[in-house]
Amino acid sequence: MKRRRFLCLAAAFGAAPLSARSETGVRWSGRAFGADVSLQLDGPAAQADRVLNELPDLLKRIEATFSLYDPASELSELNRTGLLRDPSPWMRHLLHVADRAHRLTGGVFDPSVQPLWQALAMGGDGVAARACVGWSRVRLGDAVQLEDGQALTLNGIAQGFATDLVLARLRALGARQALADIGETGALGGPFRLGVADPAAGLVGWRSLRDGAVATSSPGALRLDWDTSHILHPLSVTAPVWSTVSVAAPGAALADALSTAAVFLPAEALAGLRHRAGLGRILCVAPDGDLRSV
Repeated sequence: MKRRRFLCLAAAFGAAPLSARSETGVRWSGRAFGADVSLQLDGPAAQADRVLNELPDLLKRIEATFSLYDPASELSELNRTGLLRDPSPWMRHLLHVADRAHRLTGGVFDPSVQPLWQALAMGGDGVAARACVGWSRVRLGDAVQLEDGQALTLNGIAQGFATDLVLARLRALGARQALADIGETGALGGPFRLGVADPAAGLVGWRSLRDGAVATSSPGALRLDWDTSHILHPLSVTAPVWSTVSVAAPGAALADALSTAAVFLPAEALAGLRHRAGLGRILCVAPDGDLRSV
């Protein structure tokens, strides 16, 4: 639940993945993007084998597109030069998802917070860095262009995108019952029973997932200093409303983006977001540990 970062594939796959097989399916777990990842597939083992064989190359390609830590990635090029003349289809797609999430949340989800995050993490001037934040100043089109001083972060939403890609590949291979967690959780079929955990309160409840995705954000999971969460409000110095928010959405990339913003939104705003975005239940953990459903 710490701030996600992309790691090189050598480190990500340094430990051998664990798998278990039965007559009805495969359960696999390993490490990627510096986090635990898993795949559960009920059906022919050949489907899982094919996806698992493709997974290292898929994750390497995702990293080469969205990593903040690979200087050769598309995102690093954009942040370094302020211009991406020919963004890949993946980059175009994820920026479109980010733009939709920005509009759905009234600007609270904003990938241009990267300069502010970097400044606060390094003990720098947050006031000056906040002046660089503003998704409306990012130009999207045939090329992507940033204003001077701007930079983007797509870490969490890219992990949701990875989950979406794995599920899409399983669906193309004919899978009907699968659960994938590549940083966020997505399902084909179901229902699957998932726990909702809070850094302070522990396991607070359960939710059911069928043919969709769930993402959970917890501001208290990591702090930049003693009173600053790793999840930053782009518009002002605003404390989160919730200790944890779990969002169910059609896709994991969108679920990640909306859960990130949702920690700042009161219950009334979350009800409106759920209606506008066509979401499933939103589960919220209040600072006192009380679990609420929107």
